[in-house]
Amino acid sequence: MKVILRSDVPALGRSGEVKQVSDGFARNYLFPRSLAAEAGPAAMKAWESSRDRRAKKTQARTEEAKGLAAKISGVSLSFSRPSGAEGKLFGSVGKSDIVKSLKTCGYTVDKNAVILESPIRTLGEHEVELRLLHDVGAKVKVTVAARQ
Repeated sequence: MKVILRSDVPALGRSGEVKQVSDGFARNYLFPRSLAAEAGPAAMKAWESSRDRRAKKTQARTEEAKGLAAKISGVSLSFSRPSGAEGKLFGSVGKSDIVKSLKTCGYTVDKNAVILESPIRTLGEHEVELRLLHDVGAKVKVTVAARQ
């Protein structure tokens, strides 16, 4: 079944693309979540006519994300957490902590943009990647110190 993606779907495609997917995936996952619409003749005609508008919108979003990435790249975040004698934290620094800290610095970032395999549980400096768009990213320096 051909579908037109309404929003970005990981491992499938970006918003505005036409993709061939299985019927079950479309009916059970994409349509109930309003992530895609069926690509019938009328929908395809409308999709073709709005190609330029989508391209301009995508380019504007990319430029905005690149500007934000340039600003965020120089940011250094510090956290103070209780820790043991070996340098392991009793808690952790997770995605939500990083997002809240960036928000206090004046940068609004989605929680899903923070790429952390696991929460930070050790003292020291760490580099965290932010994926603002599919092809736009930034790195933030995170310093975790022991709380006295």
